[in-house]
Amino acid sequence: MGNMSNRNEHIFPAPAKINLFLHIIGRRDDGYHLLESVLTFVDFSDMLRLTVTDDGVIKRTYDISGIAEEEDLTVRAAHLLQQETGITKGVTITLEKRIPLGSGLGGGSSDAATVLMVLNRLWQTRLSQQDLQTLALRLGADVPFFVGGHAAFVEGIGERLTPVVVLPMWVALAFPPVSISTAEIFQSPQLTRNTPSEKIAAFPRGYGRNDMQDVVAGRYSEVRRALDCLQQQAGNARMSGSGSAVFSLVDDEESAHRAVQSLPDGISGVVARTMMHHPLLEWSPCKE
Repeated sequence: MGNMSNRNEHIFPAPAKINLFLHIIGRRDDGYHLLESVLTFVDFSDMLRLTVTDDGVIKRTYDISGIAEEEDLTVRAAHLLQQETGITKGVTITLEKRIPLGSGLGGGSSDAATVLMVLNRLWQTRLSQQDLQTLALRLGADVPFFVGGHAAFVEGIGERLTPVVVLPMWVALAFPPVSISTAEIFQSPQLTRNTPSEKIAAFPRGYGRNDMQDVVAGRYSEVRRALDCLQQQAGNARMSGSGSAVFSLVDDEESAHRAVQSLPDGISGVVARTMMHHPLLEWSPCKE
């Protein structure tokens, strides 16, 4: 995958993810929270244009409000791969941002993972899957999932991934116009941190809950409104990650469209479909 308008320029998707559930089962001594979740991809993506250069310079051609270039995960991913491999090539990165910031859909993590997967091939750095995922964890807890390329049961702080089967489902996705700080929600004294660990092999639709949801919905009325609307229209409304995006899984496209069209003024949405595999799975290196 990837369209080429010249020999060195490629366009690639960076898909969103949703947490089918998100349980917080404890906290490590260093403050990191221990999670259990099932993550799957959805066919709603940021788009990245990567132009490989020979001058070793890594730069972006876009601005994102509030995110300096040195803090941008796409730029950091490219620098990290360059530093770890000693490669002398560079890249110019253009991003078409569709996944809202602070939505719990993993947009920044997915952008970083796409950069790692693609540049590992284009720069011919030839890191193994395990090495690439080790690098990915240094960029953020969700990045190894995107690099892994499969829907997964996630444990630990996000680094332990077990591939799972997630059947295709239609998704009504709603985007309340707020950006949620994951760190802020993790620090909340109201957060549930003692959900029992579940050791089961199958997770039926509607299983579990999002342990962050009550805290976020209590602080952000827009998230509560979106949850209430989707719950009424489609049932089993749930927040993804630390929010603010919420979703309902439905049986058919018509039901998803109906739910999205019912959203209150000021809350946008899209109809999407779950994907068990990353669209760039063939760009992932083979496991070694």
